[in-house]
Amino acid sequence: MKFLITIALKNMFRNKLRTFVSILAIAFAVIVIVFARGLIDGMIESSYSLYIHYDTGHIKIMDQEYEQKQRLLSLAYTVDGIADKTLSQMERELLELEGIEMVIPRVKFGAAVSTEEELVRMMAWGVDGQKELEFTNLERELVEGRMVSDGNREVIMGTELLRRIDKNVGERVTMVFNTAYSSFQGATFDIVGRIESNLPLLNKELVFMPIDTARHLLYLEDESTELLLVTDDRDKAINYLPAVQNYLSENEGDRYLAQEWREGSSFIQLLQVGERIYNFIYVFLLLLASIVVINTMVMIVNERTQEIGMMSALGLKKKDILKLFIFEGGAMAVIGSFFGSIAGGTLTYFLSDIGIDYGTAIEDMDVLMTTIIYPNFRIEHLIFGFSLGIIITTLTAIIPAYRAANMDPTEALRDI
Repeated sequence: MKFLITIALKNMFRNKLRTFVSILAIAFAVIVIVFARGLIDGMIESSYSLYIHYDTGHIKIMDQEYEQKQRLLSLAYTVDGIADKTLSQMERELLELEGIEMVIPRVKFGAAVSTEEELVRMMAWGVDGQKELEFTNLERELVEGRMVSDGNREVIMGTELLRRIDKNVGERVTMVFNTAYSSFQGATFDIVGRIESNLPLLNKELVFMPIDTARHLLYLEDESTELLLVTDDRDKAINYLPAVQNYLSENEGDRYLAQEWREGSSFIQLLQVGERIYNFIYVFLLLLASIVVINTMVMIVNERTQEIGMMSALGLKKKDILKLFIFEGGAMAVIGSFFGSIAGGTLTYFLSDIGIDYGTAIEDMDVLMTTIIYPNFRIEHLIFGFSLGIIITTLTAIIPAYRAANMDPTEALRDI
């Protein structure tokens, strides 16, 4: 075995340029795989986090009718308690269920601000400021002022939204909206904070105000349009969901709907399908790179026809000839995959801090994605690219190796 490996390594560098091109093709494919895997992983993880924070929670509770009309921001179908218990009592009982660590109420409704030039439409959220800071990344995005406090008529807005209405932190803004009784109403708020975010939803559309203020102005009692449940682990939320569903059905029949975060968004489901598809794309990329290796190995076999015949005549078995050429292809795979994974990992690590700005490419998309995507640098991505490169390239080297092993020694020696 050691003898065959030594011969294979020596044969690799008979034609240095051809070997270099083959190794370069493998390395380039592995670089693309490692970087693409980091980029896609970063995009998917970012999207999961954003949807959990600003849409689904780990588990989302809402009225069955509201689920079908979320985009309308209807206030006709709210979560207002369970059985003969108030919403506050319902929240306390939900916290007693296994795995539930936080219950976050939200009241969502449409609002608008009139300027001299236009009527600026926006989405208003009545929130518990302290819980939002604890659960989301708003504290990092809040670059000026503070979060809203209970009992006050105050709001925080995104930088772009403030620019559109020509307001600044410390000034006041009058907003108009429809109440739960479909009556038109206006109210004036102090602007106490400014959000600067790469997420268009936060920067351009959202207005946060205290949930008790929102309920008072909308003529809602102890009600919310949705409750977000936060578990001790998002991946275990599916295990805690049945207990939440049983609690709701036992007390309120089928009025309320509870959804795990993966069910709450078709975009998340699309990302999960895409994650599996990308694995096939990685294999396809390596197969393309392996064509160069196959071509190199076929040329090597053709050039060494006489040598192969001589080895067979001297007693080298077919399986040994097969191993010899597989070792040669495998050595190129190891070298190319090693340098490719290192280069791909270096590129991913560098861009993981800087990010890639997609700018206008996604800012107008109706999905929760930031305009800057940060690739995830993980050692397992390097191992994945390195391992896949070796496996696929070595397997493809079997084709020319099998041809060499099955040569007829008599035919191979004729040209001598």
